[in-house]
Amino acid sequence: MEWDALILARIQFAWTVAFHIIFPSFTIGLASYLAVLEGSWLVTKNPAFRNLYLFWLKIFAIAFGMGVVSGVVMSYQFGTNWSGFADKGGSVIGPLLGYEVLTAFFLEASFLGIMLFGWKRVGPTLHFVATCAVAVGTLFSAFWIIAANSWMQTPVGFAWDGPRMVATNYWAVIFNPSMPVRLAHMVLAAYLTTGLFVLATAAWLKLRGRINAETRIMQRMAIALVAVLAPLQLIAGHESGKVAHAHQPAKVMAMEGWYETARQPAILLGWPDPVRQTTDVWLALPDGIGSWVVTGDADAVLPGLKTVAPADRPPVGIVFWSFRVMVGLGIAMIGLGLLGALLWATGRLDNARAFHWLAVPMGASGFVAVVAGWFAAEVGRQPWVVYGVVRTADAVSPVSVGAVASSLIAFLIVYAIVFAAGVWYIFRLADKGPEVGETAPTPPNEAPGSALAMVTETAPETAGATA
Repeated sequence: MEWDALILARIQFAWTVAFHIIFPSFTIGLASYLAVLEGSWLVTKNPAFRNLYLFWLKIFAIAFGMGVVSGVVMSYQFGTNWSGFADKGGSVIGPLLGYEVLTAFFLEASFLGIMLFGWKRVGPTLHFVATCAVAVGTLFSAFWIIAANSWMQTPVGFAWDGPRMVATNYWAVIFNPSMPVRLAHMVLAAYLTTGLFVLATAAWLKLRGRINAETRIMQRMAIALVAVLAPLQLIAGHESGKVAHAHQPAKVMAMEGWYETARQPAILLGWPDPVRQTTDVWLALPDGIGSWVVTGDADAVLPGLKTVAPADRPPVGIVFWSFRVMVGLGIAMIGLGLLGALLWATGRLDNARAFHWLAVPMGASGFVAVVAGWFAAEVGRQPWVVYGVVRTADAVSPVSVGAVASSLIAFLIVYAIVFAAGVWYIFRLADKGPEVGETAPTPPNEAPGSALAMVTETAPETAGATA
């Protein structure tokens, strides 16, 4: 592999995206979870919902800030490392990113302050409206980002005007063939990521003897969410794969490890070898099962990677394995949700220590699955930045290897420090757990959103916080 500016720029963007996507995946689900908690408190007046809201609000504040900081960098990379893409596709992509600012960012910026600092400064109804507005804003952000990325995967609604692409039908650009199902896939992934982290937190607190109304409620809410959404995610992922097969067949061939044209098997485990142009199969379902999964016809003869010019093939190994990590974790989520629902239905959930120990490491599975899924999607799109239209090699900026390498090293160091500090702080907050009588920081008239003080503060009614 030649370490030129192109490969270094790709590594740099992959590094920043991998860090960034973790936080929006968490905050999209967490914002909706906060709206449900606050709404439940307003309706039932059960103080456990209020305690849970104030507890998760502090974690949301940290994660939201980390997501904003880590995401701003990527927009600058379009200018520094990918000016070729900005020049050719900027008139199509730029408005989509602008619409995100006009809808999501403005909505979040307008109401986030009320959500974080207005607990004792506005009425409960207005505060609830602010929480819902922020939750809707996170979904708007997901909508526009997925629309922009999906257009790069399945570009339609544009024409060439000299060296640049211009939109001829913006409805077609926004609602391109892969956008609807990829949006559903991403939103479900975000909700599952949050649900699994909430479930892991509740399980960890129970293992430490914190069995109270708050941990019971958040564990049961998380189990219900995972048990329902994890199977739906399997369906959404399957539909996304069918769209990819129709519009990006080489990506699906790489995901499945298919080199030959045949009634395709479903390869569960194996080792793709691009040099020998074959996949050493370790474990697979019979021939025809792979064809049936993709097309619904077990007798369908589907082409393999040998029908694609070598210069147009994605890096098979990365796509093949990241796809299996995502699917494997998805199946584990389904099992975890169903097991939790069974224990809940039989009244054994609170004392199921083996389940609690299983749920704790699964708290990271949503984040890992999201990163693996994005690697499969983005690496599988290669060697195109706009699939079938603009090659990635034609999108990179005319910059020196040294310039990209130095900025890459800076990003590696800074992101590692910022990410480690943020995650450590979130874990400290989660380890503290919701208190019975969780309140705003003292003095009473002080705003409740001073999140940097939350790790060390002590709620006044902590004593006797057991069920």
